[in-house]
Amino acid sequence: MAKDWLNHDLINKHSLDMRQFIDFRESTLPNGMRIIDAYNSSGLTFTILPDRGMDIWTAHYNGMPLTWISSGSPHPPDYGQSWLSLFNGGLLTTCGLTHVGAPEDGRDIHGNYTRQRATAVSSDMKNQVMRLKSTLHQSRLFGEQFEVTRTYTLNLGKTAIHVSDEITNIGDEPTPFMLLYHCNVGYPLVREGTELLVASDIYPRDDDALSGVETWQTYEGASVGYPEQVFFHHAKQDNTHTAQAALFNEDIGLKFAWKTDTLPYLTQWKNTRQGIYVCGIEPGNCIPEGQNAARESGRLVMLQPNETQSFDLTIEVLDGAEAIQQCRAAIERLQTDGTPVADCNLAGYEH
Repeated sequence: MAKDWLNHDLINKHSLDMRQFIDFRESTLPNGMRIIDAYNSSGLTFTILPDRGMDIWTAHYNGMPLTWISSGSPHPPDYGQSWLSLFNGGLLTTCGLTHVGAPEDGRDIHGNYTRQRATAVSSDMKNQVMRLKSTLHQSRLFGEQFEVTRTYTLNLGKTAIHVSDEITNIGDEPTPFMLLYHCNVGYPLVREGTELLVASDIYPRDDDALSGVETWQTYEGASVGYPEQVFFHHAKQDNTHTAQAALFNEDIGLKFAWKTDTLPYLTQWKNTRQGIYVCGIEPGNCIPEGQNAARESGRLVMLQPNETQSFDLTIEVLDGAEAIQQCRAAIERLQTDGTPVADCNLAGYEH
């Protein structure tokens, strides 16, 4: 269906309330979880979880799910449960902010950010662009003191989600800082034959990944007991310091674009296991190796007192062969003409 009905003048002639066309709409589930449903007349809809780090839970395009979700989700934050028990799946789960990786030294897998509740949630609309803004804190006495300002941006009629974070160390000492955007894509967008395209050099994490390094780009059908495969990508960027990755399946795709000056790493998580068929595209300022290994390797970022870093990620639905071909051509040009991200250090993972 043509979208000429989204013309600004026509809308003003026929409607007095833009919520007819675009909105972030908050409600509360029976388990007490707040949710914010987002829509913008593009066919793209998604649900944000203010009580789970303002991350994205379900997401659909014209009724088709884009992500895998875990049984019983969304789960309320609970420090008595493990990270894996609370994992909602969902289109975006933010990992960090002091640890990303396997459990170590009292730090749970992928950190505590996803247990944080948002405050000061507000939205505004200007020139057919709607923004949702919130503040979150990850802090503990005599420990890290992080303040996060997260903003979601939606353009009327556009099939893209833009998320930006400003993260500040409001404490008085340098603090380990690890951040990874765990974007989880599921069936039917990812299924047998789906292809991942990235302009990059590939580094298998371990022997399981090494065994599948020749087929990192294509996805298999669901299988019982599939051992996850993880690949690190030394991505190539354009002259705006932006890198891209895209998943394609026939005439639909999902593109990821992020700023590499603060997100120099990309992790690919292949998990085509039966029932928990979910695969991750994960830009970060780190790889999921844990704080101890990151410190030893020289990859650990320290956020200084009063220092703020900014992060940008866009997730866009590609609808139709033409949109897919344009994206494919752009990434292929990056592979040929792009420059390797300067601050991506993957020493130790060469094979």
